[in-house]
Amino acid sequence: MALGITTSKTDGVTIVRLRGTIYFGEESASLRLRVKELLESSRQIVLDLANVTHIDSGGLGTLVALYSSARKAGGEIKLANPGNHAKEVLQITKLVTVFEIFERAEDAAASFKRTATAI
Repeated sequence: MALGITTSKTDGVTIVRLRGTIYFGEESASLRLRVKELLESSRQIVLDLANVTHIDSGGLGTLVALYSSARKAGGEIKLANPGNHAKEVLQITKLVTVFEIFERAEDAAASFKRTATAI
């Protein structure tokens, strides 16, 4: 199943809703391209993983590369709604210590505001 990508904005935060698989190759490349385009106009991005069915090592590498690209651009990427498979993969690879992960995309988006007011 190809990777479906839809975006919306909530209070200046871009929410990227993903659907399908994040595998090495075409899916990872399209995700990388889309998020890099978004980083030109938004520094706060939430990747909603609710409808992601599988992630392979290439997909994980893409998530890490996007996180790194966002940080270099002065932005941040947070994850939301990881399903059982995504949650397990993130835990096994210890990426739960790298990404901020939220149960809902709305909570992840709201966390950007809390961070800004805390500064």
